Amino acid sequence: MQRKASAQWQGDLKAGKGSISTESAVLSKTQYSFSTRFENGVGTNPEELIAAAHAGCFSMALSGQLGGAGMTAESIDTTATVTMEKLDAGWTVTKVHLDVRAKIPGADASAFEAAANRAKTGCPISRLLNTTITMEAKLN
Repeated sequence: MQRKASAQWQGDLKAGKGSISTESAVLSKTQYSFSTRFENGVGTNPEELIAAAHAGCFSMALSGQLGGAGMTAESIDTTATVTMEKLDAGWTVTKVHLDVRAKIPGADASAFEAAANRAKTGCPISRLLNTTITMEAKLN
């Protein structure tokens, strides 16, 4: 399986601008720039897209882990927060925090926690990222 996305950039780092598109066309020439990445400009940025990918990947992985433990979630809501800091080597993603809220009728808290931890370490995006990944997972 392969998935594709593309990016185009024009101009210098601070004044330039770019666009990101995905093969599925969910993103189509979506604007990004220095201000959307390092300030609060309108548009997206690579770190936001990584956060979205990680949240989606984790939620699916948790669903799979729960199924393996005999549980089915009514809902799983995950927010991934990607932190980027300027280190001596340059801008670096230094951590990701997963904030998870799951509604699972009749769930055993320890079984849920074990499933969440397996999903955190096992989802493909977690394995892709070379950074510290933390998580807070709660049953509603």
